Amino acid sequence: MFSIKKQIRRLYTSSVLGQISLSGAWVAILAARGFSLAQIGFAETIFHIVSIIFEIPSGVLADVFGRKKTLIISCLMRITGDIVMVFSNNYALVCLSIAFHALSYNFASGSGDALAYDSLKSVGQKGHFEKYASNQLVIYRTCEGISTLAAGLSLMLGYKISYSVSVVFSILQLIVLSSLIEVYLGERTQSSRVWEEIKKCFRESFMFLKQARKAMLIMFANSLVGAMDILLLFFLQAKLPMAGIPRWLLGFALLFLQAGGVLGARAILHAKKMRYRTIFVIASIVILLGILLEHSGMYVIMTLGGFMAAFADDAMQVKNNTLLQDMFPSEQRATLISIESFTFSVIMIVLSPLAGMFFEWW
Repeated sequence: MFSIKKQIRRLYTSSVLGQISLSGAWVAILAARGFSLAQIGFAETIFHIVSIIFEIPSGVLADVFGRKKTLIISCLMRITGDIVMVFSNNYALVCLSIAFHALSYNFASGSGDALAYDSLKSVGQKGHFEKYASNQLVIYRTCEGISTLAAGLSLMLGYKISYSVSVVFSILQLIVLSSLIEVYLGERTQSSRVWEEIKKCFRESFMFLKQARKAMLIMFANSLVGAMDILLLFFLQAKLPMAGIPRWLLGFALLFLQAGGVLGARAILHAKKMRYRTIFVIASIVILLGILLEHSGMYVIMTLGGFMAAFADDAMQVKNNTLLQDMFPSEQRATLISIESFTFSVIMIVLSPLAGMFFEWW
């Protein structure tokens, strides 16, 4: 018998195992290996180039073949990426590892939220999705914080051991994912009509977005704000040591950044009546202020700027997820979420190398 509590609990557990690792501070790890900020920025660009190519197709596959299957594929891609990084002895292999991690991100993005929303909707509890989205961001930020808290330990142990530990967590995640129940509210696809269904999913998704301009604007606004926050937090991993922060304090500073996201994801639950446009304007101003504080050169103020940016970004993300899920039809839910991730990747491809050179120059 289907249990929504077990389903949601397993999705939470999978998220924990998928996020927590000793390699969370990957920018700091690459910097410690001697790679420049420009190279790190280009590696991030590789991530988003791969994402652009595979993001939407992975969402379509999730809608046609099942969200549980694509979550399992995502986990396998992450394991492959970690193994490649363990054996990486040059920049080319580092970029290859980043590409596999991008594929992992592609197959996971949209699938988990789509499965959760349809699971809740199937038992008449879709109103609980906003809390689910908030909890997932809390899990993400907390696990990222714990992972980056171990930044000093990762640098001492070395990247080989750090990424090997991630493989172990991914294997545990595979076990949890295998216990999920596939829930799909649309019509089931016949095996003889798979390619027709794939083309139909593409066509209807883009037709929906052509008509739903509000959804497109929300996607773009959230992607732009999220990109600014992500880049700030990424480069703070490398910039804080340059600003003189003690190595033992780096992990705690990065944990403090993630705590901002946790508080933002919780705070927005108490602002249900606030208009999305107002949230967007406030979040944008706060993140721009955070970027200015990052250039103060004082690691305490820089950390405060990162905290503020994470708070604003996650508050906006929860509101964004809830609004879009209510707009999306079940048959194209994962595809449409993937289109949002596609938009994010396009923005990141433009901003990542520019930000890498900018942060290195300033």
